[in-house]
Amino acid sequence: MDHFSHRRERLARTLADEDLDLLVVSHPVNVSYLTNFSGESSWLLMGRERTLLVSDGRFTEQIEEECPGLEMHIRPPAKTLQDAAGEVIGKLGARAVGFESGHLTVREFEILKDAAPVVQWKGAKQRFEKMRAVKDETEVEQIREAIRFAERAFDMFRAMLRPDDNEKDLSDALEMYVRRAGGRCTSFPTIVAVGPRAALPHCPPSRHYVREAELLLVDWGASGRFYKSDLTRVLVPRKTSTLHAGGQAKAVEPKLLEVYGVVLRAQQAALAALRPGAKSADIDAAARQVIPAPGYGESFTPSVGHGLGMQVHELPSLRPGVDTMLEAGMAVTVEPGIYLPGWGGVRIEDDVLITPDGCEVLTHVPKELPAMLVEW
Repeated sequence: MDHFSHRRERLARTLADEDLDLLVVSHPVNVSYLTNFSGESSWLLMGRERTLLVSDGRFTEQIEEECPGLEMHIRPPAKTLQDAAGEVIGKLGARAVGFESGHLTVREFEILKDAAPVVQWKGAKQRFEKMRAVKDETEVEQIREAIRFAERAFDMFRAMLRPDDNEKDLSDALEMYVRRAGGRCTSFPTIVAVGPRAALPHCPPSRHYVREAELLLVDWGASGRFYKSDLTRVLVPRKTSTLHAGGQAKAVEPKLLEVYGVVLRAQQAALAALRPGAKSADIDAAARQVIPAPGYGESFTPSVGHGLGMQVHELPSLRPGVDTMLEAGMAVTVEPGIYLPGWGGVRIEDDVLITPDGCEVLTHVPKELPAMLVEW
């Protein structure tokens, strides 16, 4: 049995506990997680004994190739996906049906109810997302692959970086490097932020040039077929005080030295706390306990991290007030940052696997500040 069939079998065993005859899986990521299907406009109808993928003629051959043995219902062009799904639900005789209330629109749900009027509907949020939070060995390997794509791309990026490059051109170039490195695409729009613009955690690309500032924040990730990576590093292209790198004196602004050191210590504290049985909020708190000491507490506004997998943001969330118990097999980012309007920002982000006895940092891009110095 392949791992997709195994996931469906595990899920099917829970239907009786919830007194459900059928589950409607509508979110494309969750459909892929359960089937290996990489297309769209298709819903999975999962019963206790029978599972069907409701799709259309564009994907017939693709389903046969990606999901061998999975039963499919191909709707005619004149019928909507919701109408077709409702019709199949009726034919299967389902009476109690669960659905993804966090992903189905009101309009889609209304059509579905009209198409299957005798059904009792039971919505649930994050049913599949909770299942996806703990990765199996095949998923971890795919995350490792996505990290390798991102790291190769960053090596290309650093080699080609010049003072006359601007944010927009650099973000475009890094997205191209991700593809050249083997990635399907980037995990999200690449962030390249020059100097003061690094105070914007999700800085949109502009025409500001590298030569204009003391630091360059780069937040990027690569996507493999399904799984993603997410990293952030701060490069230092221009210097004004002394730091030793490789036996040679390099110049770095004193404030950057201080802020970078605080962020790095905060990340190290969070990594030390990351283990099975810890609570999500505890990891965030471990980082925040380091950052307020030098007076930067109010400048650490985002959470310290998030789950990573088929989506770049998924469960668990490492933020205050979240009491999720962490488990071995969860993959997360750890990314504390300090953001100072008018000056800039520093964020250090790695992808991390929670292991039975602690954690493993999966990313290998150096992060000590001497390694971040850019040579012109």
